[in-house]
Amino acid sequence: MSGHDGLSPEKERQILDGAAAVFAEAGYEGASMSRIAAVAGVSKGTLYNYFAGKRELFAAFMQRACASRIALIFDAVSDDATAEETLTRICTHMMEMMVSEEGLLIYRMAVAEAGKFPELAEVFYAAGPQRALARMTDLISRHAAAGLLHVDDAEFAAEQLFALVQTRVLLRRRLRLIDGVPDSDIRRVVTAGVHLFLRGYGAPAAPP
Repeated sequence: MSGHDGLSPEKERQILDGAAAVFAEAGYEGASMSRIAAVAGVSKGTLYNYFAGKRELFAAFMQRACASRIALIFDAVSDDATAEETLTRICTHMMEMMVSEEGLLIYRMAVAEAGKFPELAEVFYAAGPQRALARMTDLISRHAAAGLLHVDDAEFAAEQLFALVQTRVLLRRRLRLIDGVPDSDIRRVVTAGVHLFLRGYGAPAAPP
């Protein structure tokens, strides 16, 4: 269902696809509603009928971009998988997304505009990192309830896990010190991070 009254899912997709292209090209400050309307193939009046201004449109774009990626990362988890398999799969998909060109673009736009438009950073955090943290916290809590993990603070544990699987890779990629991250490097970092996490939180299946 569309997030804006009277706006069909198809029209919303059309507008947000146009907004994504313009924000990627010009950044938030350089983008204009006129340019977004032109790229989206709608009139400027139509755009303003559904979005009060550029900030609201940017927020909708960011929420859609992050929500779709979070869903892809977490919704494919199998109920039959072990805790190690589940965490490894989720963290691998998460890192693949974060080091991708699209993932870098979304992150850089939020950071670039945070000084002048702090509310946009809040939108990004709520739509992406905070949502991912909530999903991982819930997963860890369920594993703890099932006796697979020994965790006192599931949210803190989730943040620790996310930090572990970013080791060596993410900062260098965000700084463009490396052009890309091979799948083998992601697997190595994620595997090591998940093993360390499971040892620290006492999972019965953790490696010695």
